This record gives sequence, structure tokens and C-alpha cells, in this order.
Amino acid sequence: MNDDTHLIQEALGGDSSAFGRLVSRYQDRLYHALTHLLGSAEDARDVVQDAFVQAFVKLETFRQESAFYTWLYRIAFNLAVSRQRRRRPTVSVETMRDQTGREPQDTGIGPEARMEQQERVTQVRAALGRLSDEHRTVLVLREMEGCRYEAIAEILELPVGTVRSRLFRARMQLRDELKQVLQEDAM
Repeated sequence: MNDDTHLIQEALGGDSSAFGRLVSRYQDRLYHALTHLLGSAEDARDVVQDAFVQAFVKLETFRQESAFYTWLYRIAFNLAVSRQRRRRPTVSVETMRDQTGREPQDTGIGPEARMEQQERVTQVRAALGRLSDEHRTVLVLREMEGCRYEAIAEILELPVGTVRSRLFRARMQLRDELKQVLQEDAM
């Protein structure tokens, strides 16, 4: 029996601190994945909180056929998609950067190189934001979360072959988006 299974059984038995340990174990990972997916730290925090509440309420329905994190991420993903559907307006790259609070860390390089690096990060984020939801989601799960194809298939309720083809198309679309940006910069 793995540690998650033990904590789940304890939580189902009435030990709320066991579920608290699951929250502690997975909240940061889930938050970071959702920040990339939603493009907003505030939205990610809200969805993470809602996902853990739903997971707690529905814990008895967890059949343990998959990893707890996969099940939890599926709940969070559904909440995130619902949130995005309710709110369709897009956010500028600058606003997204302000909301996520992420800036490249000082690597000891000069100010000019740092500005170029920051611009590249901004361009990649903007290109990622222009991908369709289905492409961005599969790319975030694979490249940023390091999920296996099988886990992504389970989270998104898709066949593994569909995950592979979407990931391929997402990478090609991102490459094309970045190629356009690089060509514009060269002019």
C-alpha cells in the first residue's frame, strides 16, 4: 500500500489531518500546473482550492485505479475549463506577467542580455497563450508537469494515440508561433 492510499484510507476513516497531508503534498505542484494552464496566479489559486474541496467531498468515489494526483488533476482541470468558459476575455502578456509574478531570475548576465532573455520568455508565454486550449493543456501536462502519455490520457479522458497526436500538433504550432516571432525580431 503506497503512502497516498494509506492517507486516503485514514481520511475516509475521519482523520482530516490525513487529507491535509495530501493537500500539503500536492498543492504546489497543482498550483504551478494550473498557473501555466490558466495564465493567472489568482485563478490558479482559486481552482486549486476548489479542486481540493471537491476532492475531499468526493474522496469516497476515488477508485484508486490511478494515482491520486491524476484524479485530483482531472478535477482541477475540469474546474479550470469551466472557469475559462465563463470568462473568455484574453489578458495581455504584461498583465499575465503581473498576475503570475514570474520574472526570469538574475543569472548574473548584463542588463541587455537580461532584457533579451526576458523578451524571449514573454514571447514564449504569448505563443503558448495563442495555442488552442486542447494543445496548451497537453503541452503543459507533458512538458511542464512531466506527465506520462498514459496519465495525460487518463486526465483528459482521451486515447493515448490522441494525446500523442495533439502533443505533436501542439509542438508544431508552438514552433510555428515562435518562428514567426523570431522572423519579426530579425526585421
